[in-house]
Amino acid sequence: MNIQTPVRTDKAERMRRAHEEAYATPLKDYHPGAPRLFQDDTLWPWFERLRKEEPVHYCTNAPIEPYWSVVKYNDIMHVDTNHGIFSSDSTLGGISIRDVPAGYDWPSFIAMDQPTHSAQRKTVSPMFTPTHLDELAKLIRQRSQTVLDNLPRNETFNFVERVSIELTTQMLATLFDFPWEERRKLTRWSDVSTALPKSGIVASAEERRKEMDECYAYMSKLWNERVNSAPRNDLLSLMAHNDATRFMDPDNLMGNIILLIVGGNDTTRNTMTGSVLALNENPEQYDKLRANPALIDSMVPEVIRWQTPLAHMRRTALQDTEIGGKHIKKGDRVVMWYVSGNRDEEMFEKPNDFIIDRPRPRTHLSFGFGIHRCVGMRLAELQLRIVWEEMLKRFDRIEVVGEPRRIYSSFIKGYETLPVRIPG
Repeated sequence: MNIQTPVRTDKAERMRRAHEEAYATPLKDYHPGAPRLFQDDTLWPWFERLRKEEPVHYCTNAPIEPYWSVVKYNDIMHVDTNHGIFSSDSTLGGISIRDVPAGYDWPSFIAMDQPTHSAQRKTVSPMFTPTHLDELAKLIRQRSQTVLDNLPRNETFNFVERVSIELTTQMLATLFDFPWEERRKLTRWSDVSTALPKSGIVASAEERRKEMDECYAYMSKLWNERVNSAPRNDLLSLMAHNDATRFMDPDNLMGNIILLIVGGNDTTRNTMTGSVLALNENPEQYDKLRANPALIDSMVPEVIRWQTPLAHMRRTALQDTEIGGKHIKKGDRVVMWYVSGNRDEEMFEKPNDFIIDRPRPRTHLSFGFGIHRCVGMRLAELQLRIVWEEMLKRFDRIEVVGEPRRIYSSFIKGYETLPVRIPG
């Protein structure tokens, strides 16, 4: 019995209906940033049509302020690498399609322009040097072995909860030198900080504020401990003992802490889950990987492209400019859809296919480009590589036995659940 057939059939029908809707809807009515498209995994034909017909699109049909969508690889690169024209500054709206809500405008170095951006970013970069990554690799392997050895056989379980969240949260606790027994607080704060009102993660804006205040109080206590002790090799200590960040105001401190929590959690966690889903939806690639585990090295960047764990980044135009023949006015919000650029037919052969031995697999956009390129990308790749090395040693196959449940967001492209089973 092929247990994958119902899942794949359901997806094919869903995509057929999505394609009809996307091509029947007038372009003037497009809102490609609608979270439902991402939660239902029906975004693909909408962006496909934009790439073909209007690769720089102005949306006025949304419950948020109008925004430009940039959906092709080269146009995205233009925006991402021209930080003198396109700003990330939180005071202008920040890095998400939706302006930062009042009371949540905590500036982090990803939501800053030069020169402050690079000065603060450099304080945490020692955590991701090749030498330190070699040390972390030993810990990642040991923890991966423990988590995988404790998975049930012949029993359905949620891969997100048992593997993806657990392994990424353990790493977050190490990076922050966070109390081990309370490490799941980090996962919760990451989820709450990026949650939309309709996501179901928090019941109200007041509840969200209360939880983020708890995060601030907890992390401020740890910060004060690090400031008043000898330097250590964790993210808080690195910031606490560097002049560029030691004297941050409370909002800036909170912004950088949330950035590092979300960056260390969502990218790896959702790509780890996405890798299992991708291999199950493409069984010939799974067979290829099992026959040649050395392909893990190219599979990891391919799954990061295929998953695109951060669907977009937003900028604000600092001056009148032009993208793809469209006039962008000063103050306009410009959304770079990495999730679309990673499927650009002009850049990638068979872009919708998952091909684990794809040539030049690291040309994807998932980590961004320019000064804001993800500082922890090598650690994310390392975690994914090691967990798959250990899974292939232990399991003939991890079978997806039901539809994944995706989160309600057009920013974080992730999963709440992925039901799987490991045959005994």
